[in-house]
Amino acid sequence: MKETTINQTLKTFELELTAAHVECMLGIEYLDNYNLAEWGELRYAKLNDSGFDLRAAIDKSIYLNYVNGPIIIPSGVKFQIPSGYEVQIRSRSGLAAKHGIVVTNATGTIDQGYKAEIGIILNSIGHSNEPFTIKPGMKIAQAVVAYVPRTELFRVYGVNMNSDRGLDGFGSTGL
Repeated sequence: MKETTINQTLKTFELELTAAHVECMLGIEYLDNYNLAEWGELRYAKLNDSGFDLRAAIDKSIYLNYVNGPIIIPSGVKFQIPSGYEVQIRSRSGLAAKHGIVVTNATGTIDQGYKAEIGIILNSIGHSNEPFTIKPGMKIAQAVVAYVPRTELFRVYGVNMNSDRGLDGFGSTGL
């Protein structure tokens, strides 16, 4: 078997395996401020990525630094989230590490019942005094779809203290 044929077979198997592991479907509505022709539909960049990028659906650049943040950047999309799931909005590691730009309420939660445009709350944690430029269409956050089990809440009159941690909290396991 030629190497090309083997690679094609592996690629086909990989795609079939991925399709078999789809656990939910996320509906996406693209709004007028989302430049679908230029940016394309939302998608996972790599086969096994946990999240997909969200863009700044703005018509002109926005300048962000630690003085004028946090700001809410429109994403240009709405989600139809299946029952039993949430969408988590997370910082992009490159923006955080290189520029100090983070999702302020990291991780942000989009509940199944939320039906409006997704807004990304960004802030600068101050790598410099220079403002960071958020350009139209820039990838500014990532979204992760996560299962959320419905949990019954009930009152107790004392939490069971049988654990190896007990009341120890912040920093109790050392550095």
